[in-house]
Amino acid sequence: MKRLLAATLATTVLAAPLHAQEITGFNIGILGGENAQDRLSNQQCYSDKISEALGVPVKVFTPADYDGVIQGLLGGTIDMAWLGASGYAKIYLTDPEAVTPVLVKQNLDGSIGYYSIGIARKDSGITSIEDMKGKVMGFGDPNSTSGYLIPNVELSQAGIDMTPGKYFSDVRFTGGHEQTIVAVTNGDIDGGVTWADGLGNWEDGYNSGALRKAADAGLVDMNDLVQIWKSKEIPEGPMVVRNALPQDVKDKVIQLTADLWEDDPECAYGVAAGDAKDFIPVTHQQYESIVEARRMTGG
Repeated sequence: MKRLLAATLATTVLAAPLHAQEITGFNIGILGGENAQDRLSNQQCYSDKISEALGVPVKVFTPADYDGVIQGLLGGTIDMAWLGASGYAKIYLTDPEAVTPVLVKQNLDGSIGYYSIGIARKDSGITSIEDMKGKVMGFGDPNSTSGYLIPNVELSQAGIDMTPGKYFSDVRFTGGHEQTIVAVTNGDIDGGVTWADGLGNWEDGYNSGALRKAADAGLVDMNDLVQIWKSKEIPEGPMVVRNALPQDVKDKVIQLTADLWEDDPECAYGVAAGDAKDFIPVTHQQYESIVEARRMTGG
């Protein structure tokens, strides 16, 4: 059944223009959140497999911020990316015909959600978002779902004025999830938000997510951190493909990715930022609430 996935998914992806030429290369965009070399290393096996399947060179682009990937997809210089839900929403609101969401990470418990997690140093004495009043709060990137959009919306709904100097003494953007975790660990900010699937053990950084990546890389000892806040469940961000690509190219990349956990679990672990069950089909409908939240906050 799994091998028939691409044929099924193809019906959800807009067909390429009839005049489309054969591709001479394929470009993957990787969101920020960890240093560029780590991002490249984690994706090397994946890009090699895509290159072999397509018979063309594959380049992995690691822009400094999320918007670099978003603009690459909109402008046609990036062909495929794993996005956060907010990043996908921005693309959809800018050009609903630019990309199509095709796959999503499925957690070990079968869910396709994750959480924005608030963190602080254990020795800071901060144990809740209430304890952060008058302190410095860190967010990852303005286009991050868990690193900004959702905590901004939920904390505002809880009555917290997110204007710097109001509830928090200052609000800073660190540049990504890894940077937020390191900034909290180093004491550069008092608290921050990042993402995790919320499954497994805290001391491992949960099963998957930015905390797990940071723990695996030895950047942080989770026993030095505490969780101070947790969002409502957020839909996992999608893998998107650019609609202008030839259909057979989209089919091959989708199928290869859908089969990755079966064919090469170690490679899939790097793509998924930790343990997961599978990569499964997803559609735009799963992201309508995030699109609306993004629209309400100015797009």
